Amino acid sequence: MAASLWTVWGRKICRFRPVNCSQRRFFNSGRGFLLRPRPLPLLLVTGGGYYGYQHYKRRDREDEAPPALATPTQVALYRSFPTRLLSRAWGRVNGVELPTWLRKPVYSLYIWTFGVNMQEAAVEDLRLYRNLGEFFRRPLKESARPLCSASCLVSPADGRIVHLGRVLSSEVEQVKGVTYSLEHFLGPQDGHSNLTSATSTESSPSSSSSFRDGLLTSPDNDLFHAVVYLAPGDYHRFHSPADWTVALRRHFTGSLLSVSPGVAGRVKALFCLNERVALSGRWRHGFFSLTAVGATNVGSIRIYFDQELQTNAPGDKKGHFHDLRYAAGAEMAKEGVALQRGEAVGEFNLGSTVVVLFEAPKSFAFSVKPGQTVRVGEGLGSL
Repeated sequence: MAASLWTVWGRKICRFRPVNCSQRRFFNSGRGFLLRPRPLPLLLVTGGGYYGYQHYKRRDREDEAPPALATPTQVALYRSFPTRLLSRAWGRVNGVELPTWLRKPVYSLYIWTFGVNMQEAAVEDLRLYRNLGEFFRRPLKESARPLCSASCLVSPADGRIVHLGRVLSSEVEQVKGVTYSLEHFLGPQDGHSNLTSATSTESSPSSSSSFRDGLLTSPDNDLFHAVVYLAPGDYHRFHSPADWTVALRRHFTGSLLSVSPGVAGRVKALFCLNERVALSGRWRHGFFSLTAVGATNVGSIRIYFDQELQTNAPGDKKGHFHDLRYAAGAEMAKEGVALQRGEAVGEFNLGSTVVVLFEAPKSFAFSVKPGQTVRVGEGLGSL
């Protein structure tokens, strides 16, 4: 009986695979229990994790020689990558609810890789974060970020100071030796166009210089700037660096290139190429602005007091901007939205860059240096 059954089974296998029946039979017997690998998700997960880890490690490599600037062809090739589409896909992945049993292992791996301090988080239990997005944008305990009382300007975010100083000409340094146009970064100040090209032409030095001077309200003041880079392991919300009033929100549609110091040191005018949200207004010394710059996998920039803002939308065209002037309302002053120093302003989907441009008396001095790590509420400078 056993022999007849074996013969029947053997004939069944040999009918389809006549060569080397015994080996084929063994392979097929376990084939149904193996999961078919899906190369694209596997590539996105492993490649994205390695990419982020490498950029995180580069933060401490200050002794390396600066790389050469990328050529226009290299920049054009980089911009041709579908970073906007990939960022939207990553946003959807972040919103997928994880099983309770899987949350702690996944978040623990991220904490170990990027050095996240969960003791300062408002919710320390990893099982309570339903998805990666909630974990990335986790709030902190109220006592975790005390405000510096001796400084009139505090850090808007946790991260690293990439560059800071006075703005004396038409070009502003995004990192040492690599610049971008102030006029292209903030856009025209006449406010007449709600939709216009922001990166199509280059301004002459004289026009950009007058643009800078037009931001100043007093000849006794200077224009200053500070750039804070948020790494993947940093706290992903950004706060108001001073007491000021936001009069204008300008949303620039653009690319979503990496803004890590390594890339910012190679791509000229990187901040002008990327999607960003610029908040402009006034503080007690004159002009003040805070700009949240998007990056790869950071297509989502949220401003808490602006529910109309939607970044990295599928139909947006690169190189344009949209204006929204804030009118009087329940939470707004007559001239705009009043923000207090240290107040939460918005959040990134992962990590990116915050640029603060402001007018202040010439006696203003920064108390931090490029390369220094800062946290929300830490003093940046004072008069």
